[in-house]
Order: sequence, then C-alpha cells, then structure tokens
Amino acid sequence: MSESIQLGDVLIAVTRKAVKHVYLSVHPPAGQVTLVAPTDTRLEVARAYAVTRLGWIRRQQAKLRAQARDTPRQYVERESHYLWGRRYLLSVVEADAKPTVQLDHRRITLRVRPGSTLAKREEVLSAWHRALLHAAVPVLIRQWEAKLGVKVNGYFLQRMKTKWGGCSYRTGSIRLNTELVRKPRDLLEYVVVHEMLHLLEPTHGERFVALLEQHYPSWREARTELNALPLAAERWTAG
Repeated sequence: MSESIQLGDVLIAVTRKAVKHVYLSVHPPAGQVTLVAPTDTRLEVARAYAVTRLGWIRRQQAKLRAQARDTPRQYVERESHYLWGRRYLLSVVEADAKPTVQLDHRRITLRVRPGSTLAKREEVLSAWHRALLHAAVPVLIRQWEAKLGVKVNGYFLQRMKTKWGGCSYRTGSIRLNTELVRKPRDLLEYVVVHEMLHLLEPTHGERFVALLEQHYPSWREARTELNALPLAAERWTAG
C-alpha cells in the first residue's frame, strides 16, 4: 500500500526500503517529491523530517519551475537544435532523393523530399540521433565494463518521459533516454555509469552512493547539470 505525506500544497510519496537513512528527493520536470525511509520508520517520524526540509523542497521546486523549456520543434529553416550540448541552426533542403542529415561546425542540414510533413522530418532527425547514440554508447559500455567489473548484456534506446535511464538487474541490460543526444557527452557517460552501477547494487541506498563516489566522484555535479538543462516541450507525467 502506497503512503504519502501532505504538507500544505506539497505532496510527498513515501517508499520504505532496506536503507539506514532517510532520502528526500525533488524530481524534474514537475518537482515531484519522494521520500525513501528505512523499513521500520513510523510515518510520523518521516513527516517530522520532511517538515524540517520543507524550505529546501520549495526552493528545489521553484528552480524547476523557472527552468527553461524547449519549445516544440517545427523542423523549419534556422530553427535551433541541440546536439551534445551545443546549439546548431537547422537548414532544411528539399530534394527528390533519400532523406539525409549532415553536420558541420554550426549547422545541421536536413535533406527531405519536397512537401515532407513535420512528422517525417522529425522521424528522419530522430533516426539520425539514434545512430549517433548507437555509435557512442557501446564505447562507453566497454570502457566502464572493464573499470566496474560488470557485464552489460544489452542496451536499449527509448524516449522516456520521466527518467534519463533505467537498469534491469535481472537481465543485465540498461535503457537510455534518446534525449541524451541533446545533452553534453559527459552527461551521457554519467547516466551510463549510473545505470551500470545498478548491476552491482540495484537500489539507490548507501552502497550505491558509495559506489558512485568511488567510480564517478563528480556525479552530484553531473546530476545537477543534467537536471538544470532545458526540459523537453511535452508535458511529462509520472510513470
């Protein structure tokens, strides 16, 4: 049975796990609040702790509300698009040939057939994004398999609405959000390492944090930067 704490207009979802301490988090994009508490913690104790952190919760939610949002893409001439954290201008060329995408130092050139729809232009660019990720991700996985002493049985690219990545401890596979292609490369690496560490520790408890500290000491800075970048235009929902 799910539990929650209501503090004024702040709703906090409570989860009990085999951890030693209480962990409070505010999640993008909408500022959902979660509290992970040791299994035997009484709800009143968790509530008292949340009350002491209410000011911090509100500050984090305010930061998310003020965060820039991408406007919906129209895939038209001179529209701004981001790739690996850099801003490029889109150039659209209509030609009676197979659609392609080319990149130079300041421009992304999208070649499509005359009269192509917005959906088709998005499809072509998305396929290109996936190809870039498929070129980058295996290199990172091989590099970190050696460092962590784990084996990734497979990875999947998926457009996810609330998470940057995921891990299936049982199957030894990881999932990565296709939106990561728009973010700096080091943030892709952080998410890959984060998910691979779940093959050693499936929870977000103290052991997992210790592993992050050991193998990726700048993880807090990476997480903060990732969650401070512009949010996608669509309305994200919990899932």
